[in-house]
Amino acid sequence: MKGQEWYQTDEVAEEYEEKRFSRGGRLIDRREKEAVLSAIGPVEDKNILEIACGTGRFTVMLAERGADIIGLDISAAMLQQGRRKARAAGVDDHLEFMRGDAARLPFPDDHFDVVMAMRFFHLADTPASFLSEMCRVSKEQVFFDTFNRFSTRSIYNWALPMGSRLYSRTEVESLLSKAGLHLAGESHDFVLPYGFYRQIPGDLASTFRGIDKEILDAPGLERLASVSYWNAHVEGK
Repeated sequence: MKGQEWYQTDEVAEEYEEKRFSRGGRLIDRREKEAVLSAIGPVEDKNILEIACGTGRFTVMLAERGADIIGLDISAAMLQQGRRKARAAGVDDHLEFMRGDAARLPFPDDHFDVVMAMRFFHLADTPASFLSEMCRVSKEQVFFDTFNRFSTRSIYNWALPMGSRLYSRTEVESLLSKAGLHLAGESHDFVLPYGFYRQIPGDLASTFRGIDKEILDAPGLERLASVSYWNAHVEGK
């Protein structure tokens, strides 16, 4: 897994959200949360597993809405930040953070209603095995995002500390099929890469976001999106 040691340092965990979700990055945070809620639908009383939960952005949000949720991550430092966030939000009594390996999930088959992973597959060295494990422990739904191969992300990917695995639609469809999943829904977003938005103030980011959305709303131009959200269901369920 790319960046495994990097994400486990206390310094990275403490600065993670400030560097990524301040300034124009707040817009990214809102959009990602909207995508998760739109795909899962009403979450109250649903049993959810979040893979690579990091500092608990989504774990805590879903707990606040009544989900019964476990956040799993390999980084103890990230999980500590998540626990602090859960206590601050007053939901630490009905969610759980666990340290574990996404390649060997410590749960029985068909254990969760939903299994999700955000900001995970771009770091995955063996995406097929991870997706297979997610499918195994899900009764019904698997939700995840990818960064796209033919997008602005590819222009600067080489400059990132760990790079990113970029996916074509054909590759995602193949991964889903091999894992025993079928595509139930999808959405595509952000022509301009995340790194751009993080470097500019929030008000300026909103202006560029409007332009970004106009481009993607034009017929045939959604293929320019740098990120895709994939909503998959377990075959036969």
